[in-house]
Amino acid sequence: MPPKKEFKCTNDACELDMFEAHYTYDMPEDTSIEDFACPYCGKTETLEEIKV
Repeated sequence: MPPKKEFKCTNDACELDMFEAHYTYDMPEDTSIEDFACPYCGKTETLEEIKV
């Protein structure tokens, strides 16, 4: 199964609780949370990675 990252949005005005990003093994190793945006509110600075 491909790896995944789980994120939550801390924007108080956002209705999204959390989301998962499933990605291929071809994603660069230096990809970080700064490369993602909340799919609901579009903000990047309010994302936190959920460590499982």
